[in-house]
Amino acid sequence: MVSIPSEQGVERSLLSWLDGVGWETHGQDGDRGANVLNDAYDRQSHEVVYWDLLAEQVIALNEDVTNENVEKFVSSLKRDLDTENLMDGNQAFHQLLTKGKTFSVQRDDGSTETVYVDLIDYDEPEKNRFHAVNQFSVSRETTIRPDVSLFVNGIPLVTMELKSQAQDNDWHDAVRDLRNYEEDVSRLFVPGLFNIAADTFELRYGAVGAPKEFYEPWNDALEEFEDSNDVRQAIKALCNPMSILDLLKNFVFYERRAGGDAKIVPRYMQYYAVNAILDRVREDVHKRGLVWHTQGSGKSFTMLYAAENLLSRPTVARNPQVFIIVDTDKLNSQMRDQLANLTLEQWTEAESIAHLEELIEQGQSELVLTTIQKFEDVDPDEQGNDEVIVMSDEAHRFMEADLGSRLDAALPDCYHFGFTGTPVREGERHEDRNTFREFSPEGEDYLHRYSVKQGIEDGLILPVYFTLRHEMEWEIDEAGLDEEFEQEFRGLSTDEKREFIQKNVTARTLAEIEPRVDRAVEEIDRHYDEHVSPNGWKGMVVTPSRRSAAMYGERLIDRRGEDEVEVLYTATNDDPDLIQQFHTDSEERDSIIKAFKQTDEEAEEITPKLLVVHNMLLTGFDAPILKTMYLDRNLKNHNLMQAIARTNRPAEGKENGEIVDFQGVFENIDDALDYDAETKAYAARDKDELYDDLKDQLETVMGIFESIPKDDTQEAAYEAVERISTHPERREFKQGFRRLQNLYEAVAPDKRLINEGIERDYKWLSRIHVAFKRTTGGEDDPEDDMREKTREIINENVEITDIKDDFPTYKLGEEYLEDVEGLDNPGVKASQIAHATREHLHPRENQNPRYKRLSERVTDIVERWQGDEISDPDAVEALKSVEEEVLNVEKEAEEQGMDDAEFAIYTHLTEQTPEAIESEEQAEEVAEAIVTQFRERVDRGYHGWKTNQQTIAEIERILLDVLVKENELGHLIRDDDGFVDSIRNYLIENHG
Repeated sequence: MVSIPSEQGVERSLLSWLDGVGWETHGQDGDRGANVLNDAYDRQSHEVVYWDLLAEQVIALNEDVTNENVEKFVSSLKRDLDTENLMDGNQAFHQLLTKGKTFSVQRDDGSTETVYVDLIDYDEPEKNRFHAVNQFSVSRETTIRPDVSLFVNGIPLVTMELKSQAQDNDWHDAVRDLRNYEEDVSRLFVPGLFNIAADTFELRYGAVGAPKEFYEPWNDALEEFEDSNDVRQAIKALCNPMSILDLLKNFVFYERRAGGDAKIVPRYMQYYAVNAILDRVREDVHKRGLVWHTQGSGKSFTMLYAAENLLSRPTVARNPQVFIIVDTDKLNSQMRDQLANLTLEQWTEAESIAHLEELIEQGQSELVLTTIQKFEDVDPDEQGNDEVIVMSDEAHRFMEADLGSRLDAALPDCYHFGFTGTPVREGERHEDRNTFREFSPEGEDYLHRYSVKQGIEDGLILPVYFTLRHEMEWEIDEAGLDEEFEQEFRGLSTDEKREFIQKNVTARTLAEIEPRVDRAVEEIDRHYDEHVSPNGWKGMVVTPSRRSAAMYGERLIDRRGEDEVEVLYTATNDDPDLIQQFHTDSEERDSIIKAFKQTDEEAEEITPKLLVVHNMLLTGFDAPILKTMYLDRNLKNHNLMQAIARTNRPAEGKENGEIVDFQGVFENIDDALDYDAETKAYAARDKDELYDDLKDQLETVMGIFESIPKDDTQEAAYEAVERISTHPERREFKQGFRRLQNLYEAVAPDKRLINEGIERDYKWLSRIHVAFKRTTGGEDDPEDDMREKTREIINENVEITDIKDDFPTYKLGEEYLEDVEGLDNPGVKASQIAHATREHLHPRENQNPRYKRLSERVTDIVERWQGDEISDPDAVEALKSVEEEVLNVEKEAEEQGMDDAEFAIYTHLTEQTPEAIESEEQAEEVAEAIVTQFRERVDRGYHGWKTNQQTIAEIERILLDVLVKENELGHLIRDDDGFVDSIRNYLIENHG
């Protein structure tokens, strides 16, 4: 027997995996698993916690809570769920989950004592109850029903929404649903730890309240959870009960932000790196360790999570003093500002050398933030705490002999962990700098690693492509050059002249030659206009000297204007005017950098588009808007890696970073980067690889339309759109064309696009994409929008009005049923009708039971159609029949003289529970009585009445009065656990 892939299949698989790692699961049989717990613990449909289960557990875990006083405790806890702001409520409830709740207990002698009551036992996890259920429905102002929910002791900690790519949905759609749930029934998420959005092939998790861009993958696992199925591995590694409790107790920060507070949970590499540090300290065998995480992965938060865990977990260290050491005032300021906005309390900043020395001597258990420079005059052997843990940021720069020795002398007995994205392996002599030898025990390269390759695969950083521009044709008057040189240096011997030339004519000298700078500026100006500017990205010119920076700055300003170009370096009064003209102080540079990071719309003014820099912004500078670096400086190894990382920060619509190399640094990448093969392969790639990717992707997308003529005729467009109107071609085209757009944007303009026919094929696909969007009714998601270059091509080459005439936008209504008959393509008809009907039904599903059933019928028809169980013409007829029924719902209510709420209740009684009533007349009378009393007894004159507990309770009293007291229909409430929820929804939804 063949079963069609669906969301339910994903749901059942996920429940089985949870069952395998220790959750008590309900729903694997396909039924609503939540009903098992609902019945066992008598949950009301508006409640988000299984209070009876929690009461049992609180009594079991706390000797001060008894059967006699637990109701008082639970009543108090219920009030903690009432909050105006989700994030405020989530932070307050997190305190209760991790620290316990205060509770006044009366002793036998009559005295009252305040105690802390634990909701969860972290020391003996087996004492907790772990439940995983599907279809946990909550009805408040509206009804939501997430796919899978995880409860610890009856408290909802993880909410999951699942999609099936076989039904043309993915995790992006799941995130959108979760965000809507948080808005509609925020109470469910007040206790929540994080949410999960998953589909057939991918999983993303995000903290409660997180926007979509902060939903991230979990792509690593302990050995016991490793699995070839990525989604299954993520569920087992992230959602096993021990990881959930560990994350909840030890890995949550709240951060104050201008737009509202944010909850922060760790990325997987941060979580595993911190636990590796804790294990090393706990085991006390080695005193060193290197954390090698690529730039952009969040090393600062890894250090902060480590500090918090070291300070709060006595099983790791009893009373430790923790140091975070940075090597610039800028990094110190950034970390200080970060700490000031986080819920990490035990920290201080060393304000001077004397203050640092005092802190070391006192040895108080706290986090100390300092720069390495403050160790310069700290006396040795003053360590006042025998449990000191040091974490050095940008550890590849910490081998400066004097300062490194001072640090070792000041803290001779400490654990020292180095953090870097660019370790140094420069020579094997003892005096050579070598990050691995400095921080790694013998036989170990690193304690934990997160590579460039992993960062790209996870979407935390982007691939960076390079283009060589170092070979220039020089027209040199050799005879004249020789004559002038001989004249200037006639007093030197031939060997002395040769030695002088070798020593002084360097790459820096060449970079300051005017004809070369003129040619480079011309190339930068052209490249920026064609490749970078059209989509709003920005660029940076990296120079080898202040003189060359000034020369670049003057020429670029002449070409582009003062508003677009800024030059950053420092100068003194002794410098020539050429250099002095661009001098900036610290405050000016901060202002320029802030403006550069913004778009003109964000800043409400013109912002600089190109920065020309010398010895600045190559480390610790994160600007997602920076796409292209024009490199005219000979960088190698970790310095080159740092430069590459400036361009690889993700931003919406940004496909890659780019280096335009005027020095030939990338001519031989193996010489420029002394790293392993994987790092070399992923750090930067030849732009020809990007072009090859574009050709491969174009071939893949064009392959969907094999055998269809690629001409500009109505027949070809019809046939092409029909092919991508159903699964699997529909999903393949949507995803494939989205990537094709990004690649084309990154490559164009390029003469090969014309010469090899790529532009022609892309134009044809662009036209089909426009037609496809028309037939599906409305806009795709923002990430599917046309990129700027794509729009330009379509505007110049596609007649949009012709396509609109061929594929009219369909709207619901009988008059449009006639219009759709004008189309002779059944696939297009079915796609239009299904989309329009769903759009009409979706917001009305809770207003009338017929709408819900009709929505399910549409889904069933579409699934059968996409699964090739019914033909295109049959799907059209079936969908048209449903649509006509949708239109008849409003007509029938009007004909019977009922308002929408009365007709919904009447329909429910006569169609959902006909055996429970005596006649249609009785159903009409009951519906009228319920609605009448609702209008009289429920106060609807204030904001929030729909979700108010008083409203919900009053509706339930109305139903008892009308059904039980007046009509002896109490069996309706007893026999159908969803009846009260349904009637309440009809009343609220139709009177909103």
